[in-house]
Amino acid sequence: MIRKSAFVITLFISAMITAQCQEPPFTATPVAEFDEPWAMTFLPDGRLLVSEKSGSLFLVTQDGARKSSIAGVPEVAYGGQGGLGDIVLHPDFAENQQVYLSYAEAGDDGTYGAAVARARLDLPGDDSSTGSLLDLQVIWRQVPKVSGQGHYAHRIAFDEEGFLFITSGERQKFDPAQDMTANLGKVIRLHDDGSIPQDNPFVDQGGVSAEVWSLGHRNPLGIAFAPDGRLWLHEMGPAHGDEFNLVLRGKNYGYPIVSEGDHYSGAEIPDHDTRPEFEAPKVAWIPTVAPAGLIIYSGDLFPGWKGSALLGGLKSEALVRVALDGDSAVEAERFDMGKRIREVEQGPDGAIWLLEDKSGSRLLKLTPPQ
Repeated sequence: MIRKSAFVITLFISAMITAQCQEPPFTATPVAEFDEPWAMTFLPDGRLLVSEKSGSLFLVTQDGARKSSIAGVPEVAYGGQGGLGDIVLHPDFAENQQVYLSYAEAGDDGTYGAAVARARLDLPGDDSSTGSLLDLQVIWRQVPKVSGQGHYAHRIAFDEEGFLFITSGERQKFDPAQDMTANLGKVIRLHDDGSIPQDNPFVDQGGVSAEVWSLGHRNPLGIAFAPDGRLWLHEMGPAHGDEFNLVLRGKNYGYPIVSEGDHYSGAEIPDHDTRPEFEAPKVAWIPTVAPAGLIIYSGDLFPGWKGSALLGGLKSEALVRVALDGDSAVEAERFDMGKRIREVEQGPDGAIWLLEDKSGSRLLKLTPPQ
């Protein structure tokens, strides 16, 4: 049974009325196929980097005609939800060729954790040769490594000042999200070299607490900055109760003490409105959409979407648009894609690019219908 507080009932009814799957205002063109793709990013020359969970990184032209592998990817712990994850460019990539990638790595005695590394991307002058990651350096790790291969999260984003933000899932262990001796279930803020900014909210506590920007998160699989500087994040709820959160410095988002969903066992978790000291989500999804990937759209091809958040849906097999207005957010539209959507990106010309999930998944380019 799906439990809903009054807070969630309002959101749920609004979603049912306004956000049923709509006729899409776009044409989806398949470009290439991948095996369990996870993330993508565009290079300044218009080519894409696409990661596959098993540990491959590809350089792809926008027409899909050339797909070459990138050498030098670190060994990943592939299994469950783990493997190669996010790939993003340094804000000054044009000058330093630095890329950042996240992945799951094995520890001792059957434990695992996420890591983030940076490397210099050495690319050939044409599309036919193989590029390489050089001088790879791990700059952050989840602490502690734990058993199991779920909820790594490890999405990456830079803000306008060049600070590096990392989402760190609670690894399906619940309590670490509230434990400041662990960096699980947190949003992390670092300098681009992995060092700790001295204006972080918990820097005086030392240890991994000094890395933390916000806490009480479950499995955040999307993070993006709006043009106004606000940081938005979505995270998987337990049994339903996915969240779309405005992330604020030093705030606690309550998991696992509160949630708009319940445990998979059926055991209830109190809603956010029972504990006002915790930050409540701006949008909560019941039933689940299983969000993955996130952008704040800034292009011109879809002018009505400018300033909106776009996210993929795994279980919902949808592209979801969330309208943003300052500190407020509401689901505005949902488009049935017929497949699980793992990743969303914006292309240089304002087209929207999607990666489907699982094996045999397509890279799709969305453009307005002709």
